[in-house]
Amino acid sequence: MDKKPRPVHLRRDDIVKKFTSEVVKKERRKIRGLRQEDRTVWFGLGMFGVVGWSVAIPTLIGVAIGLWIDRTWPSQYSWALMLLILGVLVGCMNAWYWVRKGGIEKEEPDDDEEDSE
Repeated sequence: MDKKPRPVHLRRDDIVKKFTSEVVKKERRKIRGLRQEDRTVWFGLGMFGVVGWSVAIPTLIGVAIGLWIDRTWPSQYSWALMLLILGVLVGCMNAWYWVRKGGIEKEEPDDDEEDSE
């Protein structure tokens, strides 16, 4: 039932492998950051603005159309509220698209798994 403790040299090897993999990941992240020098604070602020407007515009359009429908054809349901929700949903999908398009590139796969075999 009792597990036999692993020898010290094997535990050290595990610690060294883990430490080495962390150093490699951080170095790759640093290199990728140096390659993306064009992404400054202004890029982040611009991205923030694009995301904000990509949600606001469809929401406002939905409310405007809903108010027009409510005035033109009165009914017991509020078209302004329904189209507001639809506009927010469309805006969130639009914002998600812009974030994915302008976002950070995916991390490269680690070579550590290949080295450990």
